[in-house]
Amino acid sequence: MALAASLHLGGVETALTPVAATASSSERGDLAAAAAVDRNSQSRWSSGASDDQHLTLDFGQVETITRVRIDWENAHATRYALQVSLDNRSWTTVKTVDNSQGGTEDMTGFSAEGRYLRMQGLARSTQYGYSIFEIQAYTGTPAAPPAPDPAPAPNDPTQPGVVIKPVAATSSPVENPAMSATQAVDGKTTTRWSSTAVDGAWIQFDFGARTAVGYMKLQWEGAYAKQYALQVSDDGERWTQLRYVTDGRGGAEEFFNLGAYARYMRVQGVARATQYGYSLFEVEFKSPGSDNSLPTATTSPQPFPASGAGWAPLPSAAEPLETLQFTLADGTLVTRFGARGLARHGRERGEDWNEIGYGPNETVDPATGLAVDKGPGNYLTFVPQYFKNRTWGVEVIDNSRVAGVTKPTLIVNQYTTVDFLPGGVAFFRGFDRPGVTGYGWMAPGELVDREVTICKSTPYPANGKLTNATGINGACTLQVKDYPGHAGLNADGLPNGQYVPARALAAGDAIEVSPSMFSTAAAMGAIGDNGGVRYYSSEWIYVVGAGLRPWYGVQPRLNSVPLPAATLAGGLGSVSYNYSDNGLFMFQQPHNHIGMQNMQRFVEGRRLVHTSFTTGDHNEPGNDRYAPAVGLQGARFNQSACIACHVNNGRSPAPAAINQRLDAMSVRVASVDASGAQSPHPQYGSAVQMNGVSGSGARQNWGNGVRVAGFETRQVKLADGAVVELRKPTVAFDSATPAVVSLRAAQPMLGTGLLEAIPEAQILARVRSAPDSDGVRGVANFVFDPESGAVRLGRFGWKASKASLRHQTAAALLADMAVTSPVYRSRACHTDPAGCKGAAAQPGISEADLQLITQYLALVAVPAQRSIASGFPQGVAPLDEHRVDAAQVAAGARLFDGMRCVACHTAQMTTGGGHLLAELRNQTIAPYSDLLLHDMGAGLADNLVEGQAGGSMWRTAPLWGIGYTDKVMGGAGNVGYLHDGRARNLTEAILWHDGEAARARRRFEQLSRTDREAVLAFLKSL
Repeated sequence: MALAASLHLGGVETALTPVAATASSSERGDLAAAAAVDRNSQSRWSSGASDDQHLTLDFGQVETITRVRIDWENAHATRYALQVSLDNRSWTTVKTVDNSQGGTEDMTGFSAEGRYLRMQGLARSTQYGYSIFEIQAYTGTPAAPPAPDPAPAPNDPTQPGVVIKPVAATSSPVENPAMSATQAVDGKTTTRWSSTAVDGAWIQFDFGARTAVGYMKLQWEGAYAKQYALQVSDDGERWTQLRYVTDGRGGAEEFFNLGAYARYMRVQGVARATQYGYSLFEVEFKSPGSDNSLPTATTSPQPFPASGAGWAPLPSAAEPLETLQFTLADGTLVTRFGARGLARHGRERGEDWNEIGYGPNETVDPATGLAVDKGPGNYLTFVPQYFKNRTWGVEVIDNSRVAGVTKPTLIVNQYTTVDFLPGGVAFFRGFDRPGVTGYGWMAPGELVDREVTICKSTPYPANGKLTNATGINGACTLQVKDYPGHAGLNADGLPNGQYVPARALAAGDAIEVSPSMFSTAAAMGAIGDNGGVRYYSSEWIYVVGAGLRPWYGVQPRLNSVPLPAATLAGGLGSVSYNYSDNGLFMFQQPHNHIGMQNMQRFVEGRRLVHTSFTTGDHNEPGNDRYAPAVGLQGARFNQSACIACHVNNGRSPAPAAINQRLDAMSVRVASVDASGAQSPHPQYGSAVQMNGVSGSGARQNWGNGVRVAGFETRQVKLADGAVVELRKPTVAFDSATPAVVSLRAAQPMLGTGLLEAIPEAQILARVRSAPDSDGVRGVANFVFDPESGAVRLGRFGWKASKASLRHQTAAALLADMAVTSPVYRSRACHTDPAGCKGAAAQPGISEADLQLITQYLALVAVPAQRSIASGFPQGVAPLDEHRVDAAQVAAGARLFDGMRCVACHTAQMTTGGGHLLAELRNQTIAPYSDLLLHDMGAGLADNLVEGQAGGSMWRTAPLWGIGYTDKVMGGAGNVGYLHDGRARNLTEAILWHDGEAARARRRFEQLSRTDREAVLAFLKSL
């Protein structure tokens, strides 16, 4: 009862620790019920494969349960009930969850008493059972927002803080008398306080009188808190939260800028990291001072032009950085593209697959007939040191268009930076061999000199010119002189006993081309590279007389053919269909026809996107540290690497759980003056930078944390009676709450170069001076170029407030990562735009590296639309992303158009011919965005003004790639759509549309279930 009283007085909920966990069944011994309550996110409970399964927690005594959080594995429940019981026999349902998306689900809004808590499954999302990583119940009141700013502290803030000693320390019950609270403030690192093994344990400190505290340091023993709150009080009874920690890591944890002015401070435990209690060696305090408290920054409004008057287009280039394709005077077609080293082949997935009778088929369980998932292949991934000596160029010289040529020949050259073994390029998919599935080709091409033993490195060719007039670069040049003979096939794609002889190549022939990089250890070692020497590469389709085309697999055995033009959302650079089950990497692929040297620029840019600007370390193992990035980050930031927010080049993780820290999103903020004008906040700037590190790399908490406080929910009833719950997150700040707050998710990084290449006139042509019959208007945003000062059309960001990828990249580096650049040379630009240019420059990213990031973003390709079925052999389970009902997708496309969603989500655009990157020139694309601002109604308003974008106005978000979001994010439960990630699925996202989109939304609400599913199938095909 003493613990319950402390919880009530503390005003902070605490985690409940079960004494036992049981389940209706477990898939196997290591997936037992106890694994769901062991506080290990790598272990899990997994039930038998039926709907009526349950997991029960026993707390040993009756508890009041006010919140339950479940972290689902992919095999989640789509419908389930939370139930409580006093005796494990009679159950009361507390909450029924419908249409669950899995991932993390955090449920509140109830207060239920019981000794037992049960998750009762009602319907599964897969053919497997239910699987839960962790389930956690809580009791008590959720952590309250912090109190208003305290009275000014009686000290000199221009001087360093001084040590403060408490006069007393007390705590909840301790492990033994020798480990009392006083041991945590005795100045000795050999003694410690240690609580009993309960989550709600606490320790508090009495300063004898109200005291200004600016800094606090906790030195944990091995038994530390995973979640806890710092609280203050003037009377030791009524407590106010100062900070809330959701990701405690033990060791030394420092808190700066506390701004506390109180007699008592308390560390209130919420959840333990171990089975023991909490244990602290020492707790230290300092008064506010220049070394631990933030000064108030000078601020000025963000500058935006009053209108688009005098706007200027983005600069154009007469010649591209690199030529991809050109035609000689006689009609010879020359095609050039870049390759990178890969680990495996494009049709290799985690399961072996073969025609029935021709080898193993691991894609289906023979006992149950259910699909088997043994994990992904290794095709779209990035090998260690992928940015170092592991890209090269391929050139195809095609004379099929030359007048008088009756037997065309392809001449193939490779341009490498290291020595290669000869050959190494495979041509023509081996479609006539039933045993060829994951890989296999018909012909290697013919070397000019079959006796050559090594192909020396070859410099890249000049734009628009052959290296040699004949096209033959030397002994290692390959020639393809005919379409090879092959076995005849019957209607089932199996050999029919006949032979189809070789023939001359013909315009229109589709040839699969698969280069590889086979070097030698001596050659690589000579340039200081001790990594791998043998790599495969991508599989391309070369169409004789035309060039490269994205492809998909048809019968027999996923034989490669060009994709129809209608599916090429990203133009000729669209990513081909993925048969390796590497959906996690679908937003990280280069354009299909990327140039030779642009491929190297792409991988070097990717390296920077995956590099920490604090340590220089790459987030994937096996890659060298990038020394120029070390220490470029400021003292406070959100994340250290771009990829930490743009998960796999996609969105931020959804705000899914109460107290979830939002440092993988951007929290945009503003102050408002008496005239209503908005400016950066004096503490936070234009966006909150939540994390900090010391010079030694230790984490520091500066009180800039923002977390999920809760969720506002409402229900929408559709015409057929279906009910959909809508919810949006509310946020809480560790320190002052700004007048204007806008929670922003990172946006997917695919296709951005194509958006940059759309001519301004094409975008502006869609602006309406008056609303149409649905009330749709569309407004262009205009911005100042931060370097030249020119007025330009905004096209990037949630409110189209950035004009170019360079502008967007530099702004994100500054606001989210505290990294300066040639665009923003001082961190003062974050708070004081007016003083930006005059501020002293601070070390930051170089011009070369800024260009590499920008070029990488421009070259990230868009997946082709999956609107047509693939040719998997009979009995082979298709991958999830290729379970396509083409008729349903087509019906959904017609409905999407009929509901007039395309009034904003423009289906087709074309890029111009002046972008620096040839890959982006003159492409017909399907972004499903007009890049204009639209008023989306009060429900989506954030009240942050950016130029012509008022508080309820948002740029139409491109929809391309949206069907891969679940894969890229690692599961549907991690996904959040719309600007703040509130929508857990596409249905919710549509139902949030209002304002100019209200009539289109109402048409969706009136659809039958069949038609709604068709619309969703269409969206998921994009």
